[in-house]
Amino acid sequence: MRAAVVRRTGGPEALVLETLPDPAPRAGEVIVAVAHCGVCFHDVVTRNGTLKAGVEAPFIPGHEIAGTIAALGRDVRGFAVGDRVAATQRSHVCGHCRYCRSAREPLCAEAVFTGDRGLNGGYADFVALEAESLVRVPDGLGLDAASIAACAIGTAYHAVVAVGRVQAAETVLVTGAGGGVGIHAVQVARAAGATVLAETGSPAKVAALREAGAHHVILHARGEDFSAAVRDATEGEGVEVVVDTVGTPVFAPTRRSLARGGRWVMVGQLTGGFVPFNPAQLFLKGISLLSSTSVTREELRRCLALLANGTLRAVLGEALPLSAAAEAHRRLEAGAALGRMTLVPGG
Repeated sequence: MRAAVVRRTGGPEALVLETLPDPAPRAGEVIVAVAHCGVCFHDVVTRNGTLKAGVEAPFIPGHEIAGTIAALGRDVRGFAVGDRVAATQRSHVCGHCRYCRSAREPLCAEAVFTGDRGLNGGYADFVALEAESLVRVPDGLGLDAASIAACAIGTAYHAVVAVGRVQAAETVLVTGAGGGVGIHAVQVARAAGATVLAETGSPAKVAALREAGAHHVILHARGEDFSAAVRDATEGEGVEVVVDTVGTPVFAPTRRSLARGGRWVMVGQLTGGFVPFNPAQLFLKGISLLSSTSVTREELRRCLALLANGTLRAVLGEALPLSAAAEAHRRLEAGAALGRMTLVPGG
């Protein structure tokens, strides 16, 4: 099979197209022929060495996977060769710890994030995944949309619904709203009945954010404090919930944008930088600092259903061939991509 491999972390050129042996399924695994694999900023920070925890080179990046089952391992039940499937972001969880038993499997201590170690990620023709990590794709839903259901859409769903517990008539700010997770967080928050503010530094993304459901788009120059614009849009109060997909670069204006009693859900961190702050700036206003991990299998099932019935819409960027993996990373790092680009191994 062909795969884009990182043997030494570095710039986009670290992604090298190679020919490797096809994977063979172990007990409980299936082999998925990858139709689409989303290109996530997580892939960038593993490739460039910013993210080190759980990452071991050489590796094939890619965890946003949809395709068809090409082979079944021993003891696999409920799937057949030819089934269209989408994957959670994990290639393994233990299945029996307190987190797995309570449908919080992203917190499993044994969880292996697909594409972070070993030559078994989605930037390839085939990938070996545990059957327990897969969900069938509903009839009529494209595999391009299905590939980003777990991460770009599912992470947004988990942040808004499970962690942020957004209620109708609340106000929600999404930072980095033009990115893959951000633009879907706008949709999920709007579907929950919230008034949605979308923050972006890209004039080219304003119309798409309004189309996605943003009531207000906060457009500003990179590095500029946007909190005054947020307060203007909320009659001086600030927002009740923030879904923060950016992290360190917008930490200070995000904090200033929260209302008393606000809930700050941290989803993304685009740099390796740390942030000094006085904890009193949070507790004197009753602000809750929360975090969102990846989607559960049940949440993935719900997201696929919401895509299939039209409640949510997958915002897809370019679909590029596997040989263009490095170029996809360059575009993502430049902030040029709206929504989610995918790689198409067969294209």
